[in-house]
Amino acid sequence: MATTPLDGQEIMDILGAGEGADNQTSAPSPPKATDRVFNTRSELINGIGDAALKALLDGLQEPTSDMPPVITARERNEVLQKHSVTEDQVTCLVDMVLKKGDRACERFLSLLKDVEPGVCDHSPMIFNLKDWIYSQYKTVQEYNSLPGQDVLMTDRYTDLLIVQQHRQQKEREEEIRFRGVSLFSARDAYQGTTVDQFFSPDDRGEVPKAVILQGHSGHGKSFTAQKIMLDWASGNLYQDRFELILHLRCKELNQVSRETSLVDLVNCSQTFTPLISQKLKDSPKKVLFLIDGFDELRFTMNEINFSSVKDPFTPAPVEATLSALLKGSILLDCFLLVTTRPTAADTLSKLLKRPQRSTETLGFSEKGVEEYFQRFCQDEHIAEKAFSSVKTNHKLFTSCFIPVICWIVCTVFREQLKENSEVTELETTTSIFVDFVSTLLEHHCQHLSQPVPTLLRSLGQLAERGMLEQRVLFEKESVESKISDLATVPFLCKFLQKKTVRKKEMYSFMHLSFQEFFTALYYTFDQNEEKIEELLSTINAYEAKSHLLPVIQFLFGLSNTKVIENLEELELPCVSSIRGQLEEWILHLIEQSKSSEETAVMVFILHCLYELHEEEFVRRAMGDWSKIAFDSIPLTRTDCWALRYCLQCCPNIRSLQLTDSNITAEKLEMLQHELSRCEELRLHVGQLLMLMLMISPQL
Repeated sequence: MATTPLDGQEIMDILGAGEGADNQTSAPSPPKATDRVFNTRSELINGIGDAALKALLDGLQEPTSDMPPVITARERNEVLQKHSVTEDQVTCLVDMVLKKGDRACERFLSLLKDVEPGVCDHSPMIFNLKDWIYSQYKTVQEYNSLPGQDVLMTDRYTDLLIVQQHRQQKEREEEIRFRGVSLFSARDAYQGTTVDQFFSPDDRGEVPKAVILQGHSGHGKSFTAQKIMLDWASGNLYQDRFELILHLRCKELNQVSRETSLVDLVNCSQTFTPLISQKLKDSPKKVLFLIDGFDELRFTMNEINFSSVKDPFTPAPVEATLSALLKGSILLDCFLLVTTRPTAADTLSKLLKRPQRSTETLGFSEKGVEEYFQRFCQDEHIAEKAFSSVKTNHKLFTSCFIPVICWIVCTVFREQLKENSEVTELETTTSIFVDFVSTLLEHHCQHLSQPVPTLLRSLGQLAERGMLEQRVLFEKESVESKISDLATVPFLCKFLQKKTVRKKEMYSFMHLSFQEFFTALYYTFDQNEEKIEELLSTINAYEAKSHLLPVIQFLFGLSNTKVIENLEELELPCVSSIRGQLEEWILHLIEQSKSSEETAVMVFILHCLYELHEEEFVRRAMGDWSKIAFDSIPLTRTDCWALRYCLQCCPNIRSLQLTDSNITAEKLEMLQHELSRCEELRLHVGQLLMLMLMISPQL
């Protein structure tokens, strides 16, 4: 009977993983013989020599007092004749023994202890190391976690959209401008790659020695690094490729002041020092160094003299040791996976040994956003409701490609659900963006060279200029003129644009929505009434198509009382005087709209009032309204949020016209209570029947 090498699923089935094999981070089983063989499979394959292999085959073919032979003569011949390389022969034998179960594995290990004791000595230690790594990496801390409130990695981790190609300037510009589903449709067209393909051969058959995983702040790089460690320890990733994966966090390396060897830097416990030293000495080509957060290093690597670092065992300054590792002057045969923000990717590429592969995480795909909601909410109905709510809010849905925004939205929705089981709306869009800025400043913005208010004002000036000139890409020189240390700023994206004979650095905000937000934030800082008056004058009831409309909506959101409190926590200026200016302006716009045929301006007004979220003023603003006509204006779910809120605040409206407004049963259900107060309601017959059935199901 022919025996073929096992794939990962077959091995997990043999170990009793069953249906749980789909869980990529299942805990290692107690150390039965099958577990020991499986968890040290790659070490066995690479540690058993030709003489030991033949001795193992002889021993396994002999019966014992309590069991028949483990392999037959035919299986022995298959191992030796089907493969010409010893490594392949051992692979075939190990997989053959694994298929035969625990007693066969016990016999195999017993024989191995006699014929190749060195391999056997390290096998239990490898198992213990993986078990230790699993215990350290199986949970994660979220941004608002209290001590002891860790969550399981499997309850949060969602695969990222990772690409290898360098996008062209036109592609980037279009992507930044896309909103909502259009953005995800464009991004899903990219040919993605996965973590397990990082060290696969390229089109020329060349395997990279170093892989760069770049991505913007909050896009999941460190989370992915932790997941790699967990999957390797669980036996689900790189099992045949790497016997050892060692994790270095650059944020922690900054704290090391004494001279230290590489072995000491990566040593998780003194227990594993002999194993790590042996692997680095004897089989560095089977070792992967995972270096997380290169951009966070405080020292400049290009200026470091690493010539004194001769090996991984001799103490040296940490910057010299790390530089020698990256450049390959020590452990030339080992592999590297380094994460960084794009602002430092070019520097890293010049420093790293070759051949290299460059990858980039773009955050979540649309499918990834939905999956994250399901993992976070852990209730299909709640997850579907939350995802549906966000998907119709173009700004929020577009922003949810950033994992940290996705986390903020899910957290807000869950907290609101605790207070009200009938939640139909999230917080205002502005409040979510403020939470995002606050989170990045606290967790992704270390060692700023300028005060936070100064940084945000500079970002705002850059954003405003782009909005006025209708551009989203900025040259390096114009950005550097406003922001002193680009490497530490988490809100800007850097990319290299290939010109005819040179490269050019370009910058952008993460998306146009963030450029709009920072423009509005800048207007609140100096409370420049003339500048705001100039902005507001671009909008009137007869022309509501300006690209500056979102900036004005954000201004109303930044004038909200609760948002102001959050801004004060960041020690940012108050916007009280601007609020009065905005209120006076929108009252005038409402008055204009009464005689205007441009009904689309009404949707904009409702959104401004919703972002402001001040019930008393909304009641005043809509006090003499008696009729709202949205005929032939398609209303999104987000539009219905705003309409619902304004109808709640203003009970005087007696006539509401919603024909040809794309009103679905779901939207009617949202508006049901408010619609029941209208004396005149204009709907299509089908919509009216749906509403009647909601009110009186017995009909």
